[in-house]
Amino acid sequence: MSSVLQGRHALVCGGTEGIGLATAQALAAMGADVTVLARRPERLAEVAAALPRVHDGQHHRHVAADAADTPGLSSAVAGLCAQFPVHILVNNTAGPPGGPAHAAAPDTYEAVFRQHLLANQVLVQAVLPGMQAAGWGRIVNVISTSVKEPIANLGVSNTIRGAVAAWAKTLASELGPSGITVNNVLPGYTRTQRLDQILAERAAATGKPADDIARAMLATVPAGRFAEPAEIAAAIAFLSSPSAGYVNGINLPVDGGRTRSL
Repeated sequence: MSSVLQGRHALVCGGTEGIGLATAQALAAMGADVTVLARRPERLAEVAAALPRVHDGQHHRHVAADAADTPGLSSAVAGLCAQFPVHILVNNTAGPPGGPAHAAAPDTYEAVFRQHLLANQVLVQAVLPGMQAAGWGRIVNVISTSVKEPIANLGVSNTIRGAVAAWAKTLASELGPSGITVNNVLPGYTRTQRLDQILAERAAATGKPADDIARAMLATVPAGRFAEPAEIAAAIAFLSSPSAGYVNGINLPVDGGRTRSL
């Protein structure tokens, strides 16, 4: 284990399961103080208590907040940052419901926009003063390969993820002079609850067994398997590290080669 992030404080959203949990573990193993943010206080406390500690003085915390509650999220994170400035922000929120773009209600688009882009904006505005004071910061957004190639039957997700990618690219130009990088990680099919949800939705829509749908999905992945959350977390950890100081404004697919575009 290394302590390359000793003295840095990371805020990891969605940190109680899947990619968020794996990311919190990876950053803690690199020496960062980690605060995990999600909705369930009891689970958050368990996760924070179990995170690795690789040096004396390393502390992990948790904050309970709902990304859909913009004022509550703002208040909770402002309170954290007032005591413990954040240097690494990992924006990671559960994926929107499936379905075709044309069938989604306008209210659905509005709710998902709030849960993703507006929540990200609130978080960035809360952590930015601490990053600027330090002259160092890392913002990593976990979005989707759909920003390169839209995914069938995920119309709302394709739309909002694209908005987040454009927002992040704009921020990268604005914040780069302050020593703050902004990058996006685009996971492929990953063994998480989100993958289980997608398989169930497609099985319900087509009447096909979930195992058949999984095999069809894997047929599009050159690596021939689903990713593990830790593999996505490794990419996030690299972009959060000092070694990635000159990597800014990119979309990084971690998808086993499934994305065919450049």
